[in-house]
Amino acid sequence: MPATEIQVTTAGTVAGKSLLIPTGQHGPTLPHVQDWVTAKLKAKQPVKDVSNTVLVKGIKQWSAYEEKAGGKKVLTVFKIT
Repeated sequence: MPATEIQVTTAGTVAGKSLLIPTGQHGPTLPHVQDWVTAKLKAKQPVKDVSNTVLVKGIKQWSAYEEKAGGKKVLTVFKIT
């Protein structure tokens, strides 16, 4: 299933989950999100699947991953098509 990286902004919480709103900017499209995860793990950059803790407005299927970059946590969201 192809996955497209999307940019999102946080809009608060709903039912204990973070509500994310897509900004309309799209990143690269991958044949499968697992390709991105595998590349990160090979580069010794651990990622954590946080898809169950977020909601993405207007998208039926998504996958969200959190990684540490410097002292910050970076959230990467993919739209599954």
